[in-house]
Order: sequence, then structure tokens, then C-alpha cells
Amino acid sequence: MPSIQESKLAFIGGGNMASAIIGGLLSKGVNKQNICVSEPWDVNREKMAALGVRTTTSNVEAGGDADLVIIAVKPQVAKSVCEELGGAWSPRATLPVVVSIAAGITLDSLKGWLTTSDSRTAHTVRVMPNTPALVGEGASGAFAGADITPDEKDLVNAMLGSVSKATEWVDREELLDVVTGLSGSGPAYFFAMVEHLIASATALGLPEEQATRLATQTCLGAGKMLVESADSPSQLRKNVTSPNGTTYAALQTFESLDFKEIVDKSVQAATARSAELGKS
Repeated sequence: MPSIQESKLAFIGGGNMASAIIGGLLSKGVNKQNICVSEPWDVNREKMAALGVRTTTSNVEAGGDADLVIIAVKPQVAKSVCEELGGAWSPRATLPVVVSIAAGITLDSLKGWLTTSDSRTAHTVRVMPNTPALVGEGASGAFAGADITPDEKDLVNAMLGSVSKATEWVDREELLDVVTGLSGSGPAYFFAMVEHLIASATALGLPEEQATRLATQTCLGAGKMLVESADSPSQLRKNVTSPNGTTYAALQTFESLDFKEIVDKSVQAATARSAELGKS
């Protein structure tokens, strides 16, 4: 199995996540000409071409001789794309490793669709990345079938490592739905929190521009502390909370409104919806 720098990579779909991963790969020294993107929309294809990678409108052309194929399309078109690729791979040819970032599509479905005319199927990995990958700060969950080799797993890790600071492999596929509810959808939870912090401070008289700068930097600083500190999130919270102080007053309000239950039900709802999408 070649290294990520030596591998030929095909992206089926050229949207934001594909763009983020490609940007990360290029920053790690991957040869632009080793990357090919299949994208039907002119605007997205032109954006990919501007990065210096090869582009095409043909999924088969992109994935024909690749070592690693990344399925970066909407879930509703994943079946047709995978069946097209599987049907085009030549009998007895070496099959690529396939990575799917199509939300909810199960490994069994993917492998069934990726079966070749001589009844072989590509080794396949499901990945749930998140949008902070766009700024090189992603968190990804991954699940692979038993046929994935250590070298293949290393190749996928290298690809994800170009945009993700944390990549967690789960040992049961249904846990990817939990990853979706936690880190896949998670950025939106923080965006909503900051949105409401800004609105509250503005309603109390602080200019919106100042409230925005203070709230966004607070979120960034807190996130950096969570990543870099040896303390747990619980301990970091306690460190900020003086008895009967301002933070204590705010946290008591959270508790009275059952903030824990709100978060728990929200993650459960996102997890359940991910599982539902997989079944449909």
C-alpha cells in the first residue's frame, strides 16, 4: 500500500468537505496531479481546478486507477455512484480503498453497491467528519469492516489527519450515529450558543460588534483550554466558578432550566435522525 504522498486519490463529489480535505492533503505535500475530482457542477469543478488538481465529470475516469476513492456525495445519490464505480472496475484488477463520507449510508449497503462483475468488493470505510475541517480543526469518527488492513487504515488516517485534529475509530457501526450527534452536528450547537450569547449581551446594551468579538473569542479560548489543559471539562468549569459569584449565578440558571436534559435530548435527536437516514 503506497503512502498518502504516493497514492492516487479520487474524489467523487467536489463540495465543501472534499475541498477541505484536498486543501489539507496539498498542505501535506501530496502531488496535485495525484488527485482527481469528479464533479458535475461547473462552479464546483472550477473551484477544484483552481487548486491545481485534475477534474472531470466522469466518476469512472476519476476512480478508475485510484488507490483511494472518497465518496463525497449526498446520501441520495450514493447508490448510483457506487454501483457505477463497482461495475466499471475490471475483473481481477486491484481495487481501491473506498472512504464514504455520505451520512447514514451503512457499510453493508456501500459494499453491496461496490461489488464488481467478478463478485469482489472494495475494502470500505465510513467516516463522519465535521465542518471545522474547513479550517484544519476537524474531528472525525470512522468505522471499517474486518477486511481493512493496518496499511489501509494508516492510509485513511493520513488522509483524515490532513484536516482533523482528532480521528476516533469506533468498533460498532451504530456508534457512528452517536459520533454524528456529537461532533458531526456539534459545531452547530456551539454556533447557536454563541448566537444567543451575542443576542443576550446586545439586548443588555452592549454594541453587537463588541458582543460578537467577545463571544467568538471566548468560544475559541475555551475550546483551546479544553484541548490543551490536562483538566477535565468538569474541572475547568469549576475553576471558573467562584461560590455565589457571577458564573455560579449563570450556571444555577442553566441547572434550573435543565440544561443537561436539553443537551442530552439534542444529541439523542441527532443520533436518532442519523440512524433513520441510514435505514431509509
